[in-house]
Amino acid sequence: MDLTVWNENDKLYIKLCGEVDHHAVKDARNEVDTLIIKNRPKTLIMDLSAIDFMDSSGLGFVLGRLRKMNDVSGKVVVLNPARRAEDMLRMAGADKLLKIARSDGTDV
Repeated sequence: MDLTVWNENDKLYIKLCGEVDHHAVKDARNEVDTLIIKNRPKTLIMDLSAIDFMDSSGLGFVLGRLRKMNDVSGKVVVLNPARRAEDMLRMAGADKLLKIARSDGTDV
């Protein structure tokens, strides 16, 4: 899995690419959590458009970052989720806890 992270205004953007499994999320979790604590963004935008595979560890990664953002009174937006990622989020009920959106501005 590749992870790209950048800050813009009060937003922290992360883009995940490739396979999101238990091996991949360990380092990503630490990196993103450190940035959340350090920068205290108002919004974490997680771009999941380039996900090839996501297991329950990927779901745990998303929900764990939601918890971390709640700690700093922020919100999470999942942007352009790949089909498998979106299905997992919906099956787990995560779509009730965070916003799922498309880059064209429409909510999913």
